[in-house]
Amino acid sequence: MSPRTAKHMTWHQAHDAVDGVMVHPSNGEAWKLFNSVHPHFSAESRNVCLGLCTNGFNPFGSFAAPYSCWLVILTVYNLSPGICMRPEFMFLSTVILGPSSPGRNIDVCLRSLIDELVQLWSSRALTYDISKKQNFLMRGGFDVDYQ
Repeated sequence: MSPRTAKHMTWHQAHDAVDGVMVHPSNGEAWKLFNSVHPHFSAESRNVCLGLCTNGFNPFGSFAAPYSCWLVILTVYNLSPGICMRPEFMFLSTVILGPSSPGRNIDVCLRSLIDELVQLWSSRALTYDISKKQNFLMRGGFDVDYQ
């Protein structure tokens, strides 16, 4: 509903690689494959493409008992590279705390987030596009990057 943001939400569809160099995830083979497998999603350029990434760290360094903190961040990939990595478009969705890294059990920690993303994918959400002054049914799709 922000006029400043809404006009940028279709940037990914109008820009290709520059001289064969990938400048945005939408230039990549994975994105193109996703669009060919899910044409109903790519047909609406305002659908939100999300990147889910996580990485862990030890907040107390090596001087304390082992402890782990894992941040799970969603990033809006519809926007240009100069905008999508700004803090206001990176959403901290989950913090996983524990004595060690979640390892193979990270799927248990992400279950509620994944359920919500699957719901957005399958049922869509009625959304108002202020740049076009119209409602549309928005889907959300995502890519996962475990670092």
